[in-house]
Amino acid sequence: MNTSEKVAYVKGLAEGLGYDESSKEGKILAAILDILEDVAHDIEDLEENAWDLGEAIDQVSDDLSDIEDVVYGADDDEDECAGCPGCDGDVDDEDGEEPVFYELTCPACGHTITIDEDVLDLGGIDCPNCGESLEFDGVEPIEDEEEPEDGE
Repeated sequence: MNTSEKVAYVKGLAEGLGYDESSKEGKILAAILDILEDVAHDIEDLEENAWDLGEAIDQVSDDLSDIEDVVYGADDDEDECAGCPGCDGDVDDEDGEEPVFYELTCPACGHTITIDEDVLDLGGIDCPNCGESLEFDGVEPIEDEEEPEDGE
């Protein structure tokens, strides 16, 4: 039972008791019942406005989430990485395995570079730090876990 229904019930009780609206007490009771009825309608209006505002806030939140996805990228997606240089964005290779990364140090400036197999297949790149041409002969993979190599 909402507030308006409760006020209507009390008003019905008062009318059923047959109070005299011309008496002092009857006038006060009638005024109180009218005020309660107005308050109940105001409460209903406030509840409806609060519901509408909540819906509008939800819509703005959804729109903001869409904008954040466009501006910052979809960080929720575990199949995408942070977009490192030379990365295609996939965390897994075509066969579903984690990609292999290689670490090399530029002999000219000493800058350490991490590359993946796709960049390694290019055969060489320029150092992003000093511009020195680097060739990928004998680069060993970075090993996070101890895995035996095919030659052992």
